[in-house]
Amino acid sequence: MSSDDRKSREAPEGAGIGRTPVTRRDFLKVAGVAGAALGVGGAGSVLAACGGGTTSSSSSGGATGRTIKIGFVSPLTGPLATFGALDEYCVTRWKEAVKNGIKTADGTTHPIEFIVKDSQSISATAARVAGDLITNDGVDVMMVASTPDTVNPVATMAESLGVPCVSDDCPWQPYFFGRKATPDKPFQWTYHFFWGLEDVTAVFTGMWDKLPTNKRVGEMWPNDADGNGWSDPKTGQPPMLKAAGYTFVNGGKFPDNAQDYTPQITKFKAAGCDILSGVFIPPDFVNFWKQSYQQGFKPVAATVGKALLFPDELAAIGPIGYGLTTECWWSPSHPFTSSLSGETCKQLADDWTKRTGKEWAQPLLHYAVFEVVADALKRTTNVDDKQSILTAITDTDIQTIAGHVTWKAGAPLNPVKNVCRTALVGGQWVKGTTYPFELNLVDTSHAAQAPFNVTIPQTGKLTALTYA
Repeated sequence: MSSDDRKSREAPEGAGIGRTPVTRRDFLKVAGVAGAALGVGGAGSVLAACGGGTTSSSSSGGATGRTIKIGFVSPLTGPLATFGALDEYCVTRWKEAVKNGIKTADGTTHPIEFIVKDSQSISATAARVAGDLITNDGVDVMMVASTPDTVNPVATMAESLGVPCVSDDCPWQPYFFGRKATPDKPFQWTYHFFWGLEDVTAVFTGMWDKLPTNKRVGEMWPNDADGNGWSDPKTGQPPMLKAAGYTFVNGGKFPDNAQDYTPQITKFKAAGCDILSGVFIPPDFVNFWKQSYQQGFKPVAATVGKALLFPDELAAIGPIGYGLTTECWWSPSHPFTSSLSGETCKQLADDWTKRTGKEWAQPLLHYAVFEVVADALKRTTNVDDKQSILTAITDTDIQTIAGHVTWKAGAPLNPVKNVCRTALVGGQWVKGTTYPFELNLVDTSHAAQAPFNVTIPQTGKLTALTYA
């Protein structure tokens, strides 16, 4: 590995977020990509594409323009690969939706090509392949989802190189403050929609308020982008938990892929924590919860972010997973409709199951990323001018499978310029009728409040954890 390559891999994810785009030559000096294509089957695999050469006319009767290239970075391998499994489905559906191209505001129909690259669940790799998409593949727009470990480095690279980027599936505080922006110095090129830590804290405490506890929470915040954002003493959960009447015991920063959680479990037992919470990558919580059960830590409620999104992870936990609670940011019960395909949330979930044979999971919300980009491209006056694409993105005001997405100035959903908040509810895993584990929506009150004002039906009643 060259010294330049080593610097690229080790660069902090907040590096290079200056508001003035760097030149391609400057980037190559820093990242060491040297214009080389990445190997097939590795971090640079092109998994899906549609569109092709340019012709003189389109089926809609207008002129046909050049191919628009859309870059998408996803954790297809590594500990976050459960997110990527749904991304492959989303890409397939996007290809189908725009198989005849997109007509832009000037009346030209453009073929669309999706170039997908694997972050390998590593932030440095996510940044590197994003740089490759921009400098070698020449993408017109970047898209990314799947936690701060993937979103932040990709968005940072797009910001540095002056390419429009749309993202979701990352709490907005780690996305915004974690990349060193401030309300008076926001980003220029990168725009995001998802819930915030104020929303997840309100949902978590709303569920806990329904249970008899001592309001003492054992918190597991890892030493990664998510954990650092959730635990931030100013913009994270600590002041929000206090305001809600809860005290917390910090288990201390731990690395992703840790194997032994005895110190934290011992600490929570000694403190008499009735509640366990935090944010884990999926494999880590499986280990933590099994060790908690073995060591006699049996709280009244265990409510964990990120790790409990997937029924496959609950299957890995087994029967002691019944009753676990988590945030729910998308479900077949959500009352939204896709701007791209016209499907309801339930229809999208049913299609996923029909094609894959698997139970739905929340990252189907990633489908909305290209909904936003497709809508913006339709309103773009000149696809050869990235500023024109950016202007269309900032003017977004649409209903999607994720709900209302807008970045118009002054919109109630926008806490800062680059962010649109989306609705969040609380879910609990129970023994299912169709699948071993099914997610009930047990507290939807937060979504019904301003600024969301969305009515999402409850599908079950919250219960305390029980232990055999």
